[in-house]
Amino acid sequence: MFVVIINFPPIKAGKDAEFQEWFKWSNKEFAKHKGFISRRLLKPIKGGNYAAVVEHESHETFMSMHKSPVHDEAGKRVGALLDGHPTPQFYEVIVA
Repeated sequence: MFVVIINFPPIKAGKDAEFQEWFKWSNKEFAKHKGFISRRLLKPIKGGNYAAVVEHESHETFMSMHKSPVHDEAGKRVGALLDGHPTPQFYEVIVA
């Protein structure tokens, strides 16, 4: 299994609800891709920025989704909501 942890930059003022709606929309779109397992949005308990955990069957299936037109559209939609760029970290599950 392949996992990506995405650290989001700060959400622009007044855009929090819109960001959460974007995440729900993008989950529905990304779930249509082969190899998709799950994608969850995490909110910190004591301040800080959102993060997301994305699970895919493999690095290859994730990259296929990442290079899709839907991913490009999702990036365009979320860009106006963020004060910076998301930072992904890639992992391979070695013990489950």
